[in-house]
Amino acid sequence: MINLFNKVNIATKLTLLRIVLVPFFMTFMFFDNVWTRVFALFIFIIAGVTDLFDGMLARKFKSVTKFGIFLDPLADKLIISAAFISFVSLKELHIPAWMVVFIISRDFIITGLRLVAVSHDRVIAADKTGKFKTTSQIVGIIIILLILIMNSFKKHILMTYPFMGQFLSHAPFWIMLYVTVLTVYSGVAYLNKNKDVLILDTEK
Repeated sequence: MINLFNKVNIATKLTLLRIVLVPFFMTFMFFDNVWTRVFALFIFIIAGVTDLFDGMLARKFKSVTKFGIFLDPLADKLIISAAFISFVSLKELHIPAWMVVFIISRDFIITGLRLVAVSHDRVIAADKTGKFKTTSQIVGIIIILLILIMNSFKKHILMTYPFMGQFLSHAPFWIMLYVTVLTVYSGVAYLNKNKDVLILDTEK
């Protein structure tokens, strides 16, 4: 693993770092402590920053590789899926599992579509709905992580701002519902836009 890390370019190293951060993020998520939740948020933000810079560096230094193209979306899916799965396990958030199932299923389906496209020597690039979907997921995760941090101070917050109790209790559900609907919509739009790929495969 160390030998592989030394051989890849800086952009791919940042992508690998994002994958390495996943177990640390999951570990901090399962402790009901304000500092562990702050660390979880910090790790997720670092992962987001590496996602921003690995692509920029790969294009700037013209070091885009097939390995990097494969690894980058995988790293994104791992950290985002880790966050959503963690949210379901936390009862204080009231997030139903079916939302996360829909979100992760969409990614499996679109990944399958891309693999079919590759078999026809075609690369399917991310479209605007897909990018907006990813942005909404990242923003939603950050907001929910902030709510978890606020939950650690809930007693003090409720004494000062009683109305905040309702917000902290119900906001995660509605945020996730919005993200789920947008994710499903982007998946349907993506399939409809590239349905010719599936038609080509059935005609083989």
